Amino acid sequence: MSISVSAGVRNALTSLAGIGSAAQEAQARLASGKKVNSAVDNAVNYFTSSSLAARAGQFGNLLDSIGNSIKTIQAASKGLDAITKLVQSAQSTIKQAQGDIGSRPTVTSSASIGTAASVTATGKTMREVTLAAQLGGTAGAATTTTAQQLGMGPAAYHLQLSVGEKTYTDTSLSATSTVKDVVDSINKSGLATASVGDDGKLSIKTSTSDKLVFGIGTGADSAAAKLAAESDTASSNDKLGLDKTLAKTGKDPEVSSVRNALVSQFNDLRNQIDQLAKDASFNGINLLTGDKLSVVFNEKTGNNQNKLDIQGQSIDSDTLGIKKATTDKTETFNINFQSDSALAKAADSLTATLATVRSTASTFGANLGVVQTRQDFSKDLISTLKAGADDLVLADTNEEAAKLLALQTRQQLSQQALSLSNQADQAILRLF
Repeated sequence: MSISVSAGVRNALTSLAGIGSAAQEAQARLASGKKVNSAVDNAVNYFTSSSLAARAGQFGNLLDSIGNSIKTIQAASKGLDAITKLVQSAQSTIKQAQGDIGSRPTVTSSASIGTAASVTATGKTMREVTLAAQLGGTAGAATTTTAQQLGMGPAAYHLQLSVGEKTYTDTSLSATSTVKDVVDSINKSGLATASVGDDGKLSIKTSTSDKLVFGIGTGADSAAAKLAAESDTASSNDKLGLDKTLAKTGKDPEVSSVRNALVSQFNDLRNQIDQLAKDASFNGINLLTGDKLSVVFNEKTGNNQNKLDIQGQSIDSDTLGIKKATTDKTETFNINFQSDSALAKAADSLTATLATVRSTASTFGANLGVVQTRQDFSKDLISTLKAGADDLVLADTNEEAAKLLALQTRQQLSQQALSLSNQADQAILRLF
């Protein structure tokens, strides 16, 4: 059965239905906080917001990786800081060794170079006779007019003096050159000092605690080469009262117990540098052992991907050029702590090592700055993307609350209008 209602009632009902629908929509927006909950509400805003939110999520995932990368670089940087301190400690050990003067190799003629006959013939002291003795000529005593002849033979001589790794040569000596000329030449070298005592013995002393090699050869050959080839009875050094082997094997300084004790200390520091470098890893990556770190900055792939590749370096005592300490004088590769020149060379090497470590630390620091900048940028970009996504779908709760309140008022008015419309129909009942 169909029931007819008046136009006024129908209009009131239609208004109530519209108000109820609008109120439900406002209540839903207030409950969810969004004005677009699905593509039905606004397809463009819904899918654009979803895309922005998805990208923000991808950058959020990248932030975790970037954070780990920062820790990896920081671990390497802290490792380099610690290695720098260890290298400085090694430098201090070298300085301690250098502070112990040690012995200075000294050689002295086994007998007086001048002869008693020369002293008698010239009326001069043994020292004066020795200094005036000439290298060449025929060996024999001097007369009052002729200087003593040492009888070294040819008229050309080659003086060679080596102290540690430094060598001095003098080819200006001749048959008429004197022992004084030899003394002056040695003193001019800057490597050793020479003198003749009142007893007529020649003394040579080094200025550092390094191996001393000295010899006078004949002809154009070097002293060491010439003397090595001569017979034991024809050594020119013998004419000066010096051991002939001095030009072959040289004389080493006496062993310093202080320097010996510092050898193990230096080697311990060297080992600690190696161990520390191995421990400077984070999450399985160690930039101090040559590992490579790739930091991805965006969500793209292929050629559009933005990343930073940080190539680590192998940092250990060998790659840094820090040699082992030793007291074995036969070892030429390692640092002979008994040698002043070897210690000086090691000190210079450690200075260069510090520069290398600091340069590597500077490189890692620059990379760290780049990664941290990208981290800050990613955080800001995520905030921007989220804000943009929210602007497209979030509801204005103040506006929606005001609308709901207005709808409730209109609903009450519509209900009152419906009541009034019904009262008009009820007036007919009064006729009965």
